[in-house]
Amino acid sequence: MEECSHEALTSIAVVSGRLRTAAGAAGAAVYAVDPGASLVAVTVRRAGLMARLGHDHVVASRTLAGYVAPGLGRADVSFRADQMTVDEPQLLRDAGIDTQPSPQAVEGTRKNMLGPVLEAQRFSVVTLHAEQLADARLRVAVTLHGATRWLALPAAIQVDPAQVSASGRARLKQTDFGIAPFSAGGGLLSVQDELEVRYRVVARRRP
Repeated sequence: MEECSHEALTSIAVVSGRLRTAAGAAGAAVYAVDPGASLVAVTVRRAGLMARLGHDHVVASRTLAGYVAPGLGRADVSFRADQMTVDEPQLLRDAGIDTQPSPQAVEGTRKNMLGPVLEAQRFSVVTLHAEQLADARLRVAVTLHGATRWLALPAAIQVDPAQVSASGRARLKQTDFGIAPFSAGGGLLSVQDELEVRYRVVARRRP
């Protein structure tokens, strides 16, 4: 792992530690994110004059980790960009995409998206710091590709003694994070700047 990735992981541990410390001081319950029940799925739409020759794609993470303190209205979540999946059949169907690229095409997409586009080996961790607003939306600091942007996201939030969950959809632009959308053939085949994001985070109460 490169030095910058190590620093990112250290920063995540520090931030999560602060959340747990603050929750402990306030007597608030802390819930640990369950990666098996959580998902971030990003739909990438094709563009360009030759868009009909390309494919829409879904890139997803099932490796979410972190902590939620609903009593404080805060959460810190992260996932590895370099471990994201590409074009899982069910996620393609969920996104309304009725084509399934070949294994070779999926591998090519993975190399392009995680390589020159996301630079996932350099910026291997995506972090999300969320604060619940009074109108039930989430104010989220998204750190992606080395850039941090604050977004107000719609969210359906459920809290009970055993678990807490938050889900919703949002749109964001790659260029807001310093990412150049994939383009080939002088722009004849490319992807749209805007991404469609669907998320569900489930956290279980810690003993």
